[in-house]
Amino acid sequence: MATDLPKSLAQMAVEVLTTADGRAKTALSRQHAATWFAARAAGTSLPIGTANPPLRPARPEQPELLDPRDVPRRKPGSPQGRIALLHAVAHIELNAVDLHWDIIARFTDTEMPLGFYDDWVKSADEESNHFNLMCDNLEAKESFYGALPAHAGMWRAAEDTADDLLGRLAVVPMVLEARGLDVTPGMIRIFQQAKDTQTIEALNTIYAEEVGHVAYGSKWFNYLCGRHALDPKEQFHALVRHYFHGALKPPFNEEKRADAGLPPDFYWPLSDQTPPSYAR
Repeated sequence: MATDLPKSLAQMAVEVLTTADGRAKTALSRQHAATWFAARAAGTSLPIGTANPPLRPARPEQPELLDPRDVPRRKPGSPQGRIALLHAVAHIELNAVDLHWDIIARFTDTEMPLGFYDDWVKSADEESNHFNLMCDNLEAKESFYGALPAHAGMWRAAEDTADDLLGRLAVVPMVLEARGLDVTPGMIRIFQQAKDTQTIEALNTIYAEEVGHVAYGSKWFNYLCGRHALDPKEQFHALVRHYFHGALKPPFNEEKRADAGLPPDFYWPLSDQTPPSYAR
């Protein structure tokens, strides 16, 4: 009797990308991550396969997506401002779930070690938890993801690098996620002042795990540069200047960036300020 073949990892990635509802998307993401790692632990790795991922992932009807210039600014010192901040973080985390599954599905024509897929499945699983933590916090404040408008430009980096794996690694984990390492300590301080222990715990979880996501980007960027005999720093500078719109903004969290394998001479020369002598 014929047996059903297991889904490939690329097929599972597309299932996540084509699920619109945030809670449903992250539940499926976590289920597929568990399936992948159970097979790895059993020594029967699932096939990577091939896929045709959508250029843009499915999204819920809400939140309304606005041009970044049109998203209302709210001061984080008020309860409403803190809700807006959490909503923005939830939106970032939902996009991150899709970014990590997209890098799996979109670049299967580039042969990579299984460790590459382990890293991005793990990242997608953690980002799914991050989104749910933010939703839990919003709901504890009698709000929800979708209650406020959100940034429409979050997926632009993915579209711009849809045909360039090195570019994707440079711009998404090594620039956009590294920016999270810079700004999250300030967010934590905002909620410490408000004595919001639930949110502090959630943001500390995100902060700790995002270091790993940036590190995965740095690791595989350097791996591919080595494969093609490219200078990683020169290549990073060229790709960020090509794909990233604008300069990188100090202050930089140099300690956490170093933990993630990003030395100062990678990012300081791309900033809008004169680099310190050690970063040139």
